[in-house]
Amino acid sequence: MFKIPAKAMRNTIFVRLLTTYFFIILPIILLGIYLYNWSYQNASNEISRNMKAQLTAYLDDLNREIEWMEIQQYDLLQDGDLNKMALMWEQMSSVDRKASLNDVLPRLVSIKNSSAYIKDVDVHVRSIDKTITAMTGINPFEVERYEDISRVSARPNSRPFRIGNSFHLAAFKQGAKKGQEPLFAVAIELDEEMLKESLNQLGLYPESGSFLISELSEFALAGREETARIMQGYMENGRMSEASSLEVDGASYLIDQAYSDELRLSIVTYLPTDAVKRPLSKFYAWAWLFALMTLLAQLIYGYSTYKFVHKPLLILVQSFRKMEGGTFDMQIEHRKNDEFGYLYDRFNHMLKRLQTLIDQDFKQKLMMQKAELKQLQSQINPHFLYNSFFILNSLAKTGDNERIEMFTNMLGEYFRFITRNGEDNVKLAEEVRHSRMYTEIQKLRFSRRITVEFQELPVELELIKVPRLIIQPIIENAYEHSLEKLSGEGLLRVSFDSSPDEIRISVEDNGAGISDDEIAALGNRLEDTDQSHEMTGMINIHRRITLTYGKGSGLFLSRSPLNGLKVVIVIRLTRENGHV
Repeated sequence: MFKIPAKAMRNTIFVRLLTTYFFIILPIILLGIYLYNWSYQNASNEISRNMKAQLTAYLDDLNREIEWMEIQQYDLLQDGDLNKMALMWEQMSSVDRKASLNDVLPRLVSIKNSSAYIKDVDVHVRSIDKTITAMTGINPFEVERYEDISRVSARPNSRPFRIGNSFHLAAFKQGAKKGQEPLFAVAIELDEEMLKESLNQLGLYPESGSFLISELSEFALAGREETARIMQGYMENGRMSEASSLEVDGASYLIDQAYSDELRLSIVTYLPTDAVKRPLSKFYAWAWLFALMTLLAQLIYGYSTYKFVHKPLLILVQSFRKMEGGTFDMQIEHRKNDEFGYLYDRFNHMLKRLQTLIDQDFKQKLMMQKAELKQLQSQINPHFLYNSFFILNSLAKTGDNERIEMFTNMLGEYFRFITRNGEDNVKLAEEVRHSRMYTEIQKLRFSRRITVEFQELPVELELIKVPRLIIQPIIENAYEHSLEKLSGEGLLRVSFDSSPDEIRISVEDNGAGISDDEIAALGNRLEDTDQSHEMTGMINIHRRITLTYGKGSGLFLSRSPLNGLKVVIVIRLTRENGHV
């Protein structure tokens, strides 16, 4: 049994779990009991407030739709073609009559399509004996329909009025003289099914429903058949101005309504009171039962957590702390064959394995890696030496002593850099200066046939340490395998780029002597670290950089925008490599 200090015990997972259970779960239970009482008393009022707002919003939307329809009606009343036909039909030619009729019909169709609540748009012109509708086009004058519209619309009732089984909005174009028959009438028939569908979508519950009632007329519309029965009971019991309950056929309903002064319409919604009480009926008893069971579960959970999780975990944590202090000769004893038994067994095995790695494998691998790095660095092929003697010989034959002096100075600096036996890594500024010296020497050989664009090294990268001879051999490879073979002018470009995590050095040329397949094959060779053949050239450089800087560093090959080979040297900057 471990003895844990009081202060340390407060920071354990075990205590935090129990504290969480007490200060979060238990208050939630108490809050649930309180919310039951509050919810039971206020559910009806809350539903009524929500429904009131929803009904008001519905009436506002419906009023906007009807206002839009009325605007379209009055626009039609001012339509030039309609007024011309109504006044001058007899003086118009047959061509003008047909054209005017054809111009009016698309407007009616456009108005019909402008709102989902419009079923049809009619224009009744008595003087030309025509009725034009969006649905059926040009028809003979519908006398009975026109008279119904005139009779009903003259009464002071709601803006949408009923004619038969349909609802309408109507407007008339009056003549110039008082008492004269209207020139024509524009009627919009509302889509009853769309109105019913919109009413059905208002319900918060499947059992709820809605209906519309006019204050001044017999206008009444229910969303479905069951709603019509409730609507009839509502009208028989007297219309209520405030939310209340309604008894219909022995069932109790919660009633809410909203009224629109503009439309002179009331919208009423109902909800069975059982639907409100149903979710709360058993909540109280279950809440207390849940509270008691939770307290019991808390005691069982606390004991089992301590015995089967916290105590074994504490043993493992203390063993890790001993291991961090340098103790590797300990073993955790555990008799039970459970998950912690497996963890303890793996921990014991890890300690033995770690000790072996420290004493044998780790030290041996470090020595082998360092020897391999030295071997790879010694494999650089001094191919450039042969070309240098050839250039020197050519200058001597021409007797150009000034260029011989300049060339030998550059050559001396070049070989002093590659043959010195100092540290393995050099500053990037020195490596770049050596590579630039190499390109200057090559300019003496190729004169103006090859152009070199060598970007200046950014100041912030100058002091970063890199392995020696990683840029110049790649430039030499570009000259040897690409630029020297070009029949035209060659171009070599060296550029630098960096980010907080890495440095990218790009060497590219405009030679076309290498195919995409060859680039891919060379890239595969760079990644094949298990090859037994001698590693030279770019493979040598790639392996040195990878050994030094790890995964993600090395050479990456692609087709250059100049159409030749592009080699990108990537060096990852990490604390392990001495860079931040």
